[in-house]
Amino acid sequence: MKAFVLEDKNIAIIKDMPEPKLDSDYGAILKPVVVSVCSSDVNTVYGSGTKKRDDLILGHESVAEVFEVGKKVKDFKKGDLVAVPAMTPDWRDKAIQESNFLHAKRPFSSNALGRTLDGVFAEYFKIDDADMNLASIEEGIDIEDALMCVDMVTTGFSGVESADIKFGDSVVVIGIGAVGLMAIQAAALKGAARIIAIGSREASIKPAKKYGACEILDYRSGEAFLRDYILESTGGIGVDAVIICGGTDESFAFAIDIVKYGIGRVVNLKHFPGDDPIPIPKFSAGRGMSGKSIHMELGAGGRVRMERLLNLVKYNRISPKDLVTHRFYGLDNIDKALELMRVKPKDLIKTALYL
Repeated sequence: MKAFVLEDKNIAIIKDMPEPKLDSDYGAILKPVVVSVCSSDVNTVYGSGTKKRDDLILGHESVAEVFEVGKKVKDFKKGDLVAVPAMTPDWRDKAIQESNFLHAKRPFSSNALGRTLDGVFAEYFKIDDADMNLASIEEGIDIEDALMCVDMVTTGFSGVESADIKFGDSVVVIGIGAVGLMAIQAAALKGAARIIAIGSREASIKPAKKYGACEILDYRSGEAFLRDYILESTGGIGVDAVIICGGTDESFAFAIDIVKYGIGRVVNLKHFPGDDPIPIPKFSAGRGMSGKSIHMELGAGGRVRMERLLNLVKYNRISPKDLVTHRFYGLDNIDKALELMRVKPKDLIKTALYL
């Protein structure tokens, strides 16, 4: 079969690869219908993280058709259309009982597709636990809405959940790419009163306002200006929560600067490349005693999570398909989608590639 593989650092090519085989009675072989390239795919190919194995099949965002199921799979059959969450926890590991859904057994164990396990950018791919991870897509749900739910929506929403947003809260979202936009939407759904978005991507300005941003500040104004503006506009006390979805290493310190003492929450959803320390300012962190909390996490995964997000689509609470700005057709064009995500033109938010 054809697959888009990481041949070496900075090199990804379409290559003939063996078709996946079922090696679990609980697993399934899937045939992708539409996929999306993520910024983390770009980092896997061009970034500075842990070296991946040669000929790793890339990709983790997919809506797919079930092709084959293991004999103990109860809820899915050949031909079913399913959303495949980017995070696929190992539900049969005992650490799940400690609610360690994303890191059971080893760090980032749920974050396996296209990283430690072969991913979705192929004619076929494998999921180990179909009943616990896949979610059926009901008739009437737009396929691109479902595609955005598998990573962008769940990640942005996870940030808001981790920040424990309450009605009436003030929230700053740093970065207005796809994840940031979904964090804005989730904050609005949770009842945040004032939502300040920080970013400058032209394609995201209109969606940010649609999803609930009250103000959009241009990061190019400089962190000193933005810090002063936010603190002055809150009477010097800061905001209830900051959700980091973009920016630089310094964005972490900036977030700590602008949240309230005692109850302020900083949640990070951004990947920080490299191995340099992330700075934490001593003064605004109260020299370690400010009462400000920091949480760093991935997006949640699994079947129930996907079903709940798809219900939000079904009942018109969210419409994440608006994130898709560029469409491609055929696996032969996956390299074009990857390059587009790498260079990030001003009119880009997310891609969809139909197979």
